[in-house]
Amino acid sequence: MIIALSSNWNAKRRESGEALVDEALALGFDALELGYNTTDEHVKGIKRRMAEGKIIVNSVHAYSPVPIGAPHGYPELHLLASPDEDERVLAAILLGKTRDFAESMGARAVVLHAGRVFLDSFWGSLNSGRLEAVAEREGSTQAPKYQRMLARAKKRRTKRAAALFEGFCASLEKILPTFEKANLKLCLENLPSIEGFPDEEEIQRLCDRFKGSPLRYWHDMGHGQVRSQMRWMGDHAEVAKHLLPITGGIHIHDAAPLMVDHLPPGDGYIPFPKFAFYASDEIIKVFEPAPAVRAEALRKGLHLVRKAWGEGK
Repeated sequence: MIIALSSNWNAKRRESGEALVDEALALGFDALELGYNTTDEHVKGIKRRMAEGKIIVNSVHAYSPVPIGAPHGYPELHLLASPDEDERVLAAILLGKTRDFAESMGARAVVLHAGRVFLDSFWGSLNSGRLEAVAEREGSTQAPKYQRMLARAKKRRTKRAAALFEGFCASLEKILPTFEKANLKLCLENLPSIEGFPDEEEIQRLCDRFKGSPLRYWHDMGHGQVRSQMRWMGDHAEVAKHLLPITGGIHIHDAAPLMVDHLPPGDGYIPFPKFAFYASDEIIKVFEPAPAVRAEALRKGLHLVRKAWGEGK
């Protein structure tokens, strides 16, 4: 079972690509996802390790490498799912550069944060932070006050998402053929916010609409756990299994209530044995811990996942 490590874990601590790769290998990882904090300097060393046959790159997280002129790496410099056409054009340009880079590195997929459905208005805020604050104050996401606010947020989100859906599809119609030509999947990641687009229903609609194309879903397990804990979607494992036929890859990390994620597996609430359906080689598997996670915790988390998914003792 090939499991990759996101370079975002150590990219800011390792100036050279060789050191970045060597640390991942020493922990037991087989491959890399090149994250949005990957620099051109990192790439030089990573390519040298690849030429030596020591590492492969399975996925690239847009936008990578860090775009020229950007103050730092960030996955949402521009949003392809935006109601603003100029914003979509800029996002398509950056995504095209990431696609070309991914193809040059022999990757199988590009992971994209597509966009957000912003929920603030003159009449009040219904964003994720507000929902979290109410849930904490009320002591439960089952509390009536939280449930009423969540219902209003979902209603507003449904209306506003419809306004950007067709524009996003128009952008996909132009860019998906270029991914097909490059033999790359374009994977849209679930996000740990109610604003995140697409949500579980929307990604199914998108993959149905572009059936036969390289468009896929990317399930971030920590984000999925947060979404389930906040009642933005149903049971985490059930939803993930339902979306398995359109899933291209996953980010592996743990999460705890209410919205604490990017923990090493075993430090949160995710029941990893229930997700053994991700063991298939068809699913790209990437550990995406926070940079602050210690190496030993990461090593233990990797062992936990391999054992939970039927590999190792």
